[in-house]
Amino acid sequence: MENQCSSLQQVDLNGDHDEKSVEMNLETALKECSTALDLFLNNRFTDALELLKPRKSQSMYHAMGYSSMLVMQAGMTFDPSDMDAAMTALTDSLHTCEKFRKKTGIMEAIASLWNRQPVDNLTEEEMHAELCYAEVLLQKAALTFLDESIIGFIKGGMRIRNSYQIYKDCQAMAKVTDEMEKHKNTYVHFRGGVSMGIGSFNLMLSLLPSRVLRLMEFLGFSGDREMGLSELRAGAASSSLRSILSTLMLLMFHLYITVILGTGEGNLTEAEALLEPYTEKFPNGALILFYTARIALLKGNFTFAQEKFLACIAAQQEWRQIHHLCYWELMWAYSFEQNWREAYRYADLLCKESKWSQAIYVFQKAAILSMLPEEEVNKLGENVVDLFRQVDGLRLTIAGKSIPTEKFAAKKAQRYSSSNPVKLVIPALEMMYVWNGFTIVGKRPELTENILMTLEKAEEKLRDESNPSEYHLDDHCVIQLLKGLCLRQLGRLVQAESCFTYVISSESNLKHDNYLVPFTKYELGLLYKQKGDTEKAITMMENIKLNYKDYHMESRLHFRIHAALNTMGSNTAKLPPSHTAA
Repeated sequence: MENQCSSLQQVDLNGDHDEKSVEMNLETALKECSTALDLFLNNRFTDALELLKPRKSQSMYHAMGYSSMLVMQAGMTFDPSDMDAAMTALTDSLHTCEKFRKKTGIMEAIASLWNRQPVDNLTEEEMHAELCYAEVLLQKAALTFLDESIIGFIKGGMRIRNSYQIYKDCQAMAKVTDEMEKHKNTYVHFRGGVSMGIGSFNLMLSLLPSRVLRLMEFLGFSGDREMGLSELRAGAASSSLRSILSTLMLLMFHLYITVILGTGEGNLTEAEALLEPYTEKFPNGALILFYTARIALLKGNFTFAQEKFLACIAAQQEWRQIHHLCYWELMWAYSFEQNWREAYRYADLLCKESKWSQAIYVFQKAAILSMLPEEEVNKLGENVVDLFRQVDGLRLTIAGKSIPTEKFAAKKAQRYSSSNPVKLVIPALEMMYVWNGFTIVGKRPELTENILMTLEKAEEKLRDESNPSEYHLDDHCVIQLLKGLCLRQLGRLVQAESCFTYVISSESNLKHDNYLVPFTKYELGLLYKQKGDTEKAITMMENIKLNYKDYHMESRLHFRIHAALNTMGSNTAKLPPSHTAA
């Protein structure tokens, strides 16, 4: 489906016969790229690419815009041909940007290796060339990490460092730019780009656990969250070409990163305010509809979210990859309501159409079917055991590493590999926890009660087993962890604590699910925080960091612990002031 609808198929990436030879000045280039961006946000993706293509060898902004759109598409498809096309476009963009950068002599280049100083005396065009070069270099670094080799990993790391240093140079240039230059129409685009780059680096690095962040700052990076948010807000509020990128970065932070890698406390009020001007200008824009739906989902307005995701799907047919993002969200929206038949529908579509993570999609489909009566599964023509057995063979590697969530899913699916498989008890609800979905469904007490009833039924069924399997205690502890989450969301803290304590006290007897105790201790820490016992909460979090390692999804929990400690003002989550300067 992707290849049939891919706009990459409609754009000749190799033909340079239509390249225009006349150079375009900076102001005209920025205006034309703004027009292309409007086309993009209005779902006219091919038109946007066709507008940028003729000038991509003569204009740094056309080159960057063109390659950025291909990178976005490649990131959504994971298709090797799209990845190759994006990488080729990025290489071409770097060459185009290089034409406009200040030419450096050999001695200056050698000196800069030891003592890098911001480049001074740059023309306006050269300043923009530095900025565009840094942006394209960062995108190329991201794609390079997908090369499954140590060399690819090293190249990616070096490009990220180089990109960050150029952004810092640009930030220094912005500070010393004279007032006359600042009044030029093009300056707002330069300053907006600096805000986007410096803000993104600081915000993303601030998410790292403090031990890793100290190493990154020793290498010259900065991870100041408040600076990152401030720069991105300034970039989003500006009228620059990149204001939408700053907006999208902030939306990604509030609507995804804080949920998956944090405590689920994203600023939805700010997200709505950021999106409002784009909603007015691009009411049918697929990206705008998508984020509108995501905000509704996080607020617990699942019916409205479902309507908006469906509107996003109907808004365009050119980039079906955006449909796949909607399928994923719709799958969860219906899962939160325990409407497993509808959730299955979208999991099935993902399995058939999307290449992003087939292991997760197939596991998710099998997990959802496990929640349906057996006769209904048979009517659908599905075989749950066969689906679970496929999971391990579908796993991907990135930079030579397994994807943690896929690894977790494969481990859970192992139970179906024997000739006498042992069923998972509530796999769809367990995966809901993996994606921090209980913080979302917790906005709806009646749905949380319904999930609690499902867990209690599973608990009773497990208790009545006449011949318990070797997974019996692990399964019981999974149920207790999820019950504790529901009870905590419902404010029944004493009962929630009892569930969590049961899991922790079973530690020495657990055989398979090594993630259970550290994750349960984290949830118990959040419960202590909710009760107002911050010191006890911090002690619990620190205990996990010191005493547990090599369990499934360890990195994800460390991110969540770091986020939780930040909300409690823990010194261990923060760095000394001398380490946090830009």
